Amino acid sequence: MGIETQTIEYLDDGVLLEGFVAYDTEIKKPMPGILIAHTWAGRDAFVCERAQQLAKMGYVGFAVDMYGKGVLGKNPTENAALMNPLKENRPALQQRMNQALKTLLTIEQVDKNKTAAIGYCFGGLCALDLARINAEILGAVSFHGLLLPPGNTENNKIPAKVLVLHGYDDPMVPPAMVSDFEQEMSNANTDWQLHSYGGTMHAFTNPSANNPEMGTVYNPVADKRSWQSMTSFLAEIFNGDKL
Repeated sequence: MGIETQTIEYLDDGVLLEGFVAYDTEIKKPMPGILIAHTWAGRDAFVCERAQQLAKMGYVGFAVDMYGKGVLGKNPTENAALMNPLKENRPALQQRMNQALKTLLTIEQVDKNKTAAIGYCFGGLCALDLARINAEILGAVSFHGLLLPPGNTENNKIPAKVLVLHGYDDPMVPPAMVSDFEQEMSNANTDWQLHSYGGTMHAFTNPSANNPEMGTVYNPVADKRSWQSMTSFLAEIFNGDKL
């Protein structure tokens, strides 16, 4: 196994973006490509590590950039200032994710018929929105993601399969939001599933999350369980495995 990593520049509406790509050079046939959308902090080491983990599983991992080359927040105030313009302008968010998908499809090692998107926190919203606009992906996975509807996809049917991995005690995604999301997915005739982890707050996959007052706390058990669920989900959508 030889994991190759590189950065790749691409543009969206004049903004220079920089993604991070990882794949196994010993696999000679085209591989499924997976977009990884970052938290509100930007394309940091966390999502790049996830890209490499996915590469070791036989995928091409592409950590997307939603903010601009080299743009990272240093604290919650900066993170919110970076995230909110896209969270409040969902067509712009959707376009940026779609540009990332188009860039993924230009990578030689990617099987153009097998793509998916995953995301963390804000990135979970990004992955779900890519499915909501009927982008050419087979599935979307949200890890402790925001579930707010975009407001511009109400009548869309969603052919991609959807997996939401959610902390039951997440203060940023209360039960009413979860219920509304489930109804939204059902109305869209989506093949959807939602796994809710008891005693689990927001950011449960991030080992550095330790702020109970904010509601962001790492949970190693939920982290492991959610990754296993994603692994099975990807096998199903890419290989047709029946669980």
